[in-house]
Amino acid sequence: MALSQPRKEAHRKVRKGKNTGIASRCNTVAFGDFGLMSLDNERINGRQIEAARQAITRYVKRGGQVWIRIFPHIPVSKKPLDVKMGSGKGEPAFHVAKVKKGTVMFEIAGVTEEQAREALRLASHKLPVRCKILKREEQ
Repeated sequence: MALSQPRKEAHRKVRKGKNTGIASRCNTVAFGDFGLMSLDNERINGRQIEAARQAITRYVKRGGQVWIRIFPHIPVSKKPLDVKMGSGKGEPAFHVAKVKKGTVMFEIAGVTEEQAREALRLASHKLPVRCKILKREEQ
């Protein structure tokens, strides 16, 4: 699977902005039985999301079902090495997802609790945020 990035963008370059506070959406396990929740505010790029997805699917041997609840929409620009300060903003280099504290990033279903916890633990090591594994509350 190719790296995640948007097909179209409204703006090629965007400002950095703030990433503070607690998530008010995507903060519960909605689709699967277990979820991986962020405990920090951070920018997660497409490569990290893909690495975590691969860790989950490899551990469960392509069993069960995995939902990725975050997508890297935001372009991040970077200037080349050995370029002096000034002369404008750099070209877009990669895309990130802004993740707030409390965001459920991945969900998994169709596997045992032990398998789900281990798969999500392996995925959490691929991400730049501290994570917590959640179980869906039975209503």
